[in-house]
Amino acid sequence: MKTKLFVFSGLGADKRIFEKLDLSAFDCVFIDWIKPEKNETLQQYALRISKDIPVNASILAVSFGGMLAVEIANHKKINHLFLVSTAKTKFELPILYRLAGKIGLIHLLPSKLLKKANFISYWFFGMKTTEEKRLLKAILNETDPYFLKWAMLAICLWNNEKVPENYSHFHGLVDRILPYKKIKDAKKIDNGGHLMVFKNASELSLVINHYFDNQIV
Repeated sequence: MKTKLFVFSGLGADKRIFEKLDLSAFDCVFIDWIKPEKNETLQQYALRISKDIPVNASILAVSFGGMLAVEIANHKKINHLFLVSTAKTKFELPILYRLAGKIGLIHLLPSKLLKKANFISYWFFGMKTTEEKRLLKAILNETDPYFLKWAMLAICLWNNEKVPENYSHFHGLVDRILPYKKIKDAKKIDNGGHLMVFKNASELSLVINHYFDNQIV
């Protein structure tokens, strides 16, 4: 019987970013985003979106989804968290993000600017090939602008200080969205950028499957 794995993508992204991962050994449940409520915090959103995730579940989560997974683990017992390109506490976020949240800078950014794929967004996400750029452009084009701005503000205002138990954290050395130097206790992935779940899928597939193969969970 396959292990059920609940999977959270990153901000605005969907399960396409996992298409290069070898998750054939798992019964994957890809979590779809729900509409945030007015002034909802990241913690409150995490509780709502996880209502159907059982106790002792295993979770694979990327970026924004990883922060949600941490909050879920703060409120219910989780078997294991596979965190990729994310932050476990507010202290792992760049200071600039936290400052932007305090002064409300996110409200001033035009949604069209946030959704536009260009050489700047390609650089930040580390997307170089035509395939990678096409994926990022599609993700940004299809992202709901209301959800995007809400999530960015929720991240900047995130106040979690509790590190979860039973986690494995994988982080790229060249992540420009969440720089590795701010991240504590994570396995570094050489040449890994923020979307390394797509770009470095072979290496991540090996470590995730190895974990379950050795029956550590």
